[in-house]
Amino acid sequence: MARLALSSPHDIRLLDRGLSVGEALAAFNALYPDAGGTASFLGKVRTDSDVKALELSHYEPLTLPGMEELARTALQRFDLAGVLAWHRVGVMTPGQPIVLVAAAASHRRAAFDAVDFLMDHLKSASWFWKRERRGDGWHWIEPREQDHSDLDRWK
Repeated sequence: MARLALSSPHDIRLLDRGLSVGEALAAFNALYPDAGGTASFLGKVRTDSDVKALELSHYEPLTLPGMEELARTALQRFDLAGVLAWHRVGVMTPGQPIVLVAAAASHRRAAFDAVDFLMDHLKSASWFWKRERRGDGWHWIEPREQDHSDLDRWK
């Protein structure tokens, strides 16, 4: 597990093993007791298809700095108290968590918007390569047209 030790209000991690969502959110919430609200999103490997596994690879010298910059941008853009962004890499099976993002803010709309912003960027403009193993082998996954449209609304 790689952890970025920062003196700023964000917790950015790349994990090569599972993540404990409950522990992560409890610890994050405890850091920001004065926040009016915390919003979060958990992305998991889909179970509704013939996907047997999902593999995420990345280029670490770009991934962690890119995620850190994305967190800084969200902190400023949405006037947040804190941001959490944990992303798995490696091979995962259906139902396992892939990504957890959270935002703490004075008001709920800022927290909701920040989580949406973070996920749209992590999904479509990030430093990860994804492929699925299905019954007929491995297949690379590209962002969908909807993913690009979701990202464009933040410009």
